[in-house]
Amino acid sequence: MAAAPAVKHWRTTLERVEKFVSPIYFSDCNLRGRLFGDSCPVTQLSSFLTPERLPYQEAVRQDFRPAQVGDGFGPTWWTCWFRVELTIPEAWVGQEVHLCWESDGEGLVWCDGEPVQGLTKEGEKTSYVLTDKLGEEDPRSLTLYVEVACNGLLGAGKGSMIAAPDPEKMFQVSRAELAVFRRDVHKLLVDLELLLGIAKAQQLQWVKSHYPGLHARLQEFACRGQFVPVGGTWVEMDGNLPSGEALVRQFLQGQNFFLQEFGKMCSEFWLPDTFGYSAQLPQIMCGCGIRRFLTQKLSWNLVNPFPHHTFFWEGLDGSRVLTHFPPGDSYGMQGTVEEVLKTVAKNQDKGRTNHSAFLFGFGDGGGGPTQTMVDRLRRLHNTDGLPRVQLSSPERLFSALESHSGQLCTWVGELFLELHNGTYTTHAQIKKGNRECERILHDVELLSSLALARSAQFLYPAAQLQDLWRLLLLNQFHDVVTGSCIQLVAEEAMCHYEDIRSHGNTLLSAAAAALCAGEPGPEGLLIVNTLPWKRTEVLALPRPGGAHSLALVTVPSMGYAPAPTPTSLQPPLSQQPVFVVQEMDGSVTLDNGIIRVRLDPIGRLTSLVLLASGREAIAEGAMGNQFVLFDDVPLYWDAWDVMDYHLETRKPVLGQAGTLAVGTEGGVRGSAWFLLQISPNSRLSQEVVLDVGCPYVRFHTEVHWHEAHKFLKVEFPARVRSPQATYEVQFGHLQRPTHYNTSWDWARFEVWAHRWIDLSEHGFGLALLNDCKYGASVRGNVLSLSLLRAPKSPDATADMGRHEFTYALMPHKGSFQDAGVIPAAYSLNFPLLALPAPGPAPATAWSAFSLSSSAVVLETVKQAETSPQGRTLVLRLYEAHGSHVDCWLHTSLPVKEAALCDLLERRDPAGPLPLQDARLKLTFSPFQVQSLLLVLKPPPN
Repeated sequence: MAAAPAVKHWRTTLERVEKFVSPIYFSDCNLRGRLFGDSCPVTQLSSFLTPERLPYQEAVRQDFRPAQVGDGFGPTWWTCWFRVELTIPEAWVGQEVHLCWESDGEGLVWCDGEPVQGLTKEGEKTSYVLTDKLGEEDPRSLTLYVEVACNGLLGAGKGSMIAAPDPEKMFQVSRAELAVFRRDVHKLLVDLELLLGIAKAQQLQWVKSHYPGLHARLQEFACRGQFVPVGGTWVEMDGNLPSGEALVRQFLQGQNFFLQEFGKMCSEFWLPDTFGYSAQLPQIMCGCGIRRFLTQKLSWNLVNPFPHHTFFWEGLDGSRVLTHFPPGDSYGMQGTVEEVLKTVAKNQDKGRTNHSAFLFGFGDGGGGPTQTMVDRLRRLHNTDGLPRVQLSSPERLFSALESHSGQLCTWVGELFLELHNGTYTTHAQIKKGNRECERILHDVELLSSLALARSAQFLYPAAQLQDLWRLLLLNQFHDVVTGSCIQLVAEEAMCHYEDIRSHGNTLLSAAAAALCAGEPGPEGLLIVNTLPWKRTEVLALPRPGGAHSLALVTVPSMGYAPAPTPTSLQPPLSQQPVFVVQEMDGSVTLDNGIIRVRLDPIGRLTSLVLLASGREAIAEGAMGNQFVLFDDVPLYWDAWDVMDYHLETRKPVLGQAGTLAVGTEGGVRGSAWFLLQISPNSRLSQEVVLDVGCPYVRFHTEVHWHEAHKFLKVEFPARVRSPQATYEVQFGHLQRPTHYNTSWDWARFEVWAHRWIDLSEHGFGLALLNDCKYGASVRGNVLSLSLLRAPKSPDATADMGRHEFTYALMPHKGSFQDAGVIPAAYSLNFPLLALPAPGPAPATAWSAFSLSSSAVVLETVKQAETSPQGRTLVLRLYEAHGSHVDCWLHTSLPVKEAALCDLLERRDPAGPLPLQDARLKLTFSPFQVQSLLLVLKPPPN
């Protein structure tokens, strides 16, 4: 009987084994030691050190000094460039020759001015192929450069992920030589490994900008199908913290870039590494032309293994995407037999589908696969006793999964990662910068759109806004906005945020000037409301001489009003002024006729009454605005994780009686303030503010924070009982349990939210609003907001220093939807703007857009990405209450035509929408996001 092909192959393998380890000469079976034959040192090695990250052309002009193997270089975060001059011996003609290089740190080989390969000791990528077969006429002398970063894969810690980086750490080159690579030994080694197994981010834009030659090659490979662009977003972003609009822009910028550079958009959303997945991602994916999703990180769940590997994921609005988690639970597999068998054995959906992905290569450091990995997987294409492996594409994988999708299960709602929940709080300044810059770009786009519609001379700043958005999106990478980054990255992110603030404010002023052009009225201030509802609020107005005065102003929705005159700064008779009373015991009461706030002598909230109903919001015998300190020492990943056992170390922070004092004495605003010593090293000051007509009390907070492995929170025990609390997420909200009935509930001891959380029972509730925080929890009846952490790795300086933030407390009658919690949280985050008018300010108020239903939010107004003469706007709206609703959109802009479009701004083929008296009727289902194209008429000259 003829031997099967696989059996023939293994007989050949055994013959090759005998060739290298025959019984006569057998001394060891260290085939790895025989991968390389003859070797020789490099001709000359020289180097130079720099604390900066220099481009290649600048680096090669530096003063290189002689170096040798064994030399140390550093310190941490510096870069060492090596010039490697080499001559291949003539006797090696006809053989495969490698540069063998081993050094601490992450390296990059440069040849002829182009980056050609990464080198990393941790990833076993320690050789670069100079030639696969040296020819007689091939040049044998050449010069390479190796750029080595003085850090490891995840920073430069002292051997632990909860230890601070070692700033004085030094690095070393341990190998730099030429060697003949024995390809036959390599193949034999691959075969023996398999036998033994059987027996037992933005990144492409950087490539285009900095390495144009490499980018051109990628384009060629893409045309041939050898390079497959996946992802669909600008960077591999965090899935929790960015706003809904920022998530849309990740896809808008990413998909447009892929289309421009590679001729096609991505059909799969490829997000291997992130720290959780918002329930609105399926709708956003579908709106961007993507109905397939691959990720892996949920396999890191600390408590509950996720029950599926291939399934349909249904989002908040009912949108569904086909989702695949590679069963090997890694995006860095190496092609071993053990990993392949694990991929099949662990597949939770065997029987429903017979295909799964195997993600191989060094994924975290970007090193990609080695030749050994590729060879292993090719060997496994048709090997008896093992699963059939084929090198394929995402398109072929998902097509195969779709062909057997009839029996797949569906998961509804968020995909919550039960790990890395410290990233909702770490590096608070980054999170504040993110929230502020999202607001600034929103405001700039709105005002620029209105100026475009009303002024023939105004030029919409499309290029500048794209640059600013790309900066913001870059910092929403999943290890930046989350705070799990090194100090240099955090410092760079803060510089980016400052650039966005500075340029954004310049663009705001330019748009305001265009809006004012040609309008009669006195010189002064323009009060702008960038939200889609009328607002009456207290605002600090700048006055001559640098002083400010408080005024109650009313501004229509998405429009402006002139600043009030000094004679109109008192509240109208229809509004009850704020009363502030300090009692003999040192406590303070603030009352604006809507709510009454009572603070004890050390600043804690003893009472919060909704006056219309007389209902007390603070639990009996409890204190609100209670600061609490926890020990915070995670098991594994310092900046990333907070463990449930931290809750057992709760320590209330108590102040000294007599520190509470009256600030603003009443009228349009009343306030009280106090100081609190958190520890010998950290202190806090807070102003508690109540404005006329405002349904919530604000807590303006300043903290000087100098701690190690501590966690600061603030708590509000509520006189409310409910098994679920509500948390705002992108374009909507969701419920999470307030109890620990199951392990799934218990694993949510620390969760994320955006601008508000709410705990309600029938007829009454309490909402906690914030302007730059994301970590939160509701346990029982206690609403808790996470304020500051103090991890030491990978950045020992994380969160150290001064912080400013505001949170607010809002008791309400009825549901949070009907009570206006959502617009209240928006108002806290989008303050009215007092913009100087360079000429006459308009004498009357004006509104660009308004909505007939409070359930619908007009989130974004911007110029269309591809707009002839720039006369088309995009409006993004979403249903915020969780209801079916009809809504009329009214505009005073000169609209010629309106049509629906998707999130990539591609026009709906159904054609124009009926426009009746400058109104459009829109129909929404719960949490649905809709986008509109508005074609504008030319403005009058």
